[in-house]
Amino acid sequence: MEKKVKSKEELLKEKDALLEIYSSIHRKSKKPALLTKKERQVLGIGKDEGRAVLRYARISPRKVKIVIDLIKGKGLDEAYAILKNVPKAASELLYKLLNSAEANAVNNNGLDRDALYVAEAYADQGPILKRIMPRAQGRAYRIKKRTSHITVVLRERK
Repeated sequence: MEKKVKSKEELLKEKDALLEIYSSIHRKSKKPALLTKKERQVLGIGKDEGRAVLRYARISPRKVKIVIDLIKGKGLDEAYAILKNVPKAASELLYKLLNSAEANAVNNNGLDRDALYVAEAYADQGPILKRIMPRAQGRAYRIKKRTSHITVVLRERK
């Protein structure tokens, strides 16, 4: 089950085949093939975007999705303005995450800041912390403290 480690030259020779595999969608899982970090770097996959991920955020994904829907597809400055003025707990987390994604796009990938927009933003469910709340007559109720993994992806408008 181990994957053979290929050199940079081998990867560049097989570039067309690897890109074809990556761009095709798997028939069952509907996801593209997984490439290693080295393969993605050599093939240049992900160089057209700025991505930031916040994992294990102590806020429910349901609460985050409300704010994410407001900024999805908006320009960078407009998204900052929306997050600054929305009175939700998730807006502060998303503001910092958007700032990080912008820095990744501009500094690491050399993208133009003025052309950036929020291409993707989603909140997945993280692990649930299970706690107990004491109730009357010796009973105990379960409390679920939900966490989320939040991802923001910025791309340039063409």
